[in-house]
Amino acid sequence: MTFLIFGDVMGRIGREAMKRCVPELRHTHKPDLVIANAENLAHGAGISTKTIEEMRNAGVDVFTSGNHVFDNKEGMTLFGDPKMTERILRPDNYPPGAPGKGWTLLDVKGMPVLLVNLMGRVFFKPDFDDPFRAADRILAEHPAPIVLVDFHAEATSEKNTFSLYLDGRVTAIWGTHTHVPTADERILPKGTAYATDVGMTGGMNGSIGVKYEPVRDIFLHQCGVSFEPIETGPCEVNALLLTVKDGRAARIERIRRIVDVA
Repeated sequence: MTFLIFGDVMGRIGREAMKRCVPELRHTHKPDLVIANAENLAHGAGISTKTIEEMRNAGVDVFTSGNHVFDNKEGMTLFGDPKMTERILRPDNYPPGAPGKGWTLLDVKGMPVLLVNLMGRVFFKPDFDDPFRAADRILAEHPAPIVLVDFHAEATSEKNTFSLYLDGRVTAIWGTHTHVPTADERILPKGTAYATDVGMTGGMNGSIGVKYEPVRDIFLHQCGVSFEPIETGPCEVNALLLTVKDGRAARIERIRRIVDVA
């Protein structure tokens, strides 16, 4: 069984690049499930019905997210739709009362696959619940032969520690959020496939997908400004290809494409 996994898809440029690359990658690798992190779909901040539908039409089957998923108010409405809550996740360790849920049980070629979305806590301003205990609870309540985890976190140390905590208990865990791909994909000692961060699908010549100048001014003057996603030009597409045999991770490899978006 094969899974194609994308990190944060950043705004219009990311969506357009996905429309080009996902069909090609589906044809080449024939994945049984395509997963993408959607928290930056709508102009870099949150999700909308339009942007989710664009990605579904491009070939994405199911979505994870992160700390920006509620930045667009329409995201609240989407998470209130019972049909959507099985296909769009928000991190499970949001405090109680947040709309949506952080796990879904999918039938993939007759095999139960549990997809879990959790958030780190290091360097985040909002207060999230403990992801370690949240993972323990979800795994105890929803046992499945294949378990996939998107851990949306800032600190590489937290991602590495969390992956070793789950090693042998989940099939694969990957990091999202930093928008920068890491070259450490591997099978952990107890059999879990892992990469610290998938990397984004977004504009290259800026600061992790947004225009350079406002970010420069923050560093120079310490004054808050609004970020603007890059919308045209070269776009990097980062993904992981995960191969699973008999419920165990057999291989994990990185995929990288550069496409030009007008």
